[in-house]
Amino acid sequence: MMSPDKNESTTVMFILLGFSEYPELQVPLFLLFLTIYTVTVVGNVGMIVVIMINPKLHTPMYFFLKHLSFVDFCYSTIITPKLLENLIVEDRSISINACITQFAIGAIFVMTEMVMLAVMAYDRFVAICYPLLYTVFMSPQRCALLMTVAYTSGIISSIVLSYSILVLSFCEIKIINNFVCEYNVFLSASCSDKHFSEIILFIFVNLNAFCTLIIILTSYLLIFVTILKMHSASGRYKAFSTCTSHLMAVTIYYGTIIFLCCIPNSKNSSLIVKVGSVFYTVVIPMLDPFIYSLRNNDVKECFRRVVDLKTISL
Repeated sequence: MMSPDKNESTTVMFILLGFSEYPELQVPLFLLFLTIYTVTVVGNVGMIVVIMINPKLHTPMYFFLKHLSFVDFCYSTIITPKLLENLIVEDRSISINACITQFAIGAIFVMTEMVMLAVMAYDRFVAICYPLLYTVFMSPQRCALLMTVAYTSGIISSIVLSYSILVLSFCEIKIINNFVCEYNVFLSASCSDKHFSEIILFIFVNLNAFCTLIIILTSYLLIFVTILKMHSASGRYKAFSTCTSHLMAVTIYYGTIIFLCCIPNSKNSSLIVKVGSVFYTVVIPMLDPFIYSLRNNDVKECFRRVVDLKTISL
């Protein structure tokens, strides 16, 4: 347990190295990540506003997409500003309390997004396999309940994971070869027994990822079976086109997670881990609005109208 005689959390500091081993790239990386973050904010906030102001988009699919944009915006805002700061300042230290806070808030949105992607897969399953009952199965009350489950799952997971960090002891300043306060940062920095925390990490993260992935794969398996049974080629195309955006987002999201899990733990792989982490924490929140609007004529038309209105007002 964390005790006053072994560890004073207010004095324990981490030093997040980030990309400091490449000093010549600090300014270019800062400009790149600042651009990505700006696009992320504009894209996700724009998606939320467009969905809220257009009655045509007040459907279950866009209800979930609105919350996905909110989660992406929040997660990016938790991670990217600190990354940008570490690229332009010499003092890259962060207190353990601030690091735990960043992790706890970030974990809420990571776990919530996993469940949210599974909920969106279930929504597509109902829409394609039971179109006549779609409004019954995906009523506003059911949609609100599913979102409540997603956020509650994220909050509970974050609380449990944060508690498993608080029981660790940290005795000195630790240099962390990363740019974000991930769970492994605390495990590597701890000077106490990590067995309990490692078990909690394994159970919650893997159980959450496994259950949500099973729901997604099962939903799409049933969707593909239903699409193959359709006699009309145009009907098959229309049904499949409603799933492509979500399927692409799921593939990128879980593909990145699997890629990071498969990287061997060695000094030579640290750069690969950082690049993968940047893609997972910074790039994916930017990509989601583009993925969901790329093949969606309703969203593209709404964005076009908003731009036209701003042009006229100017």
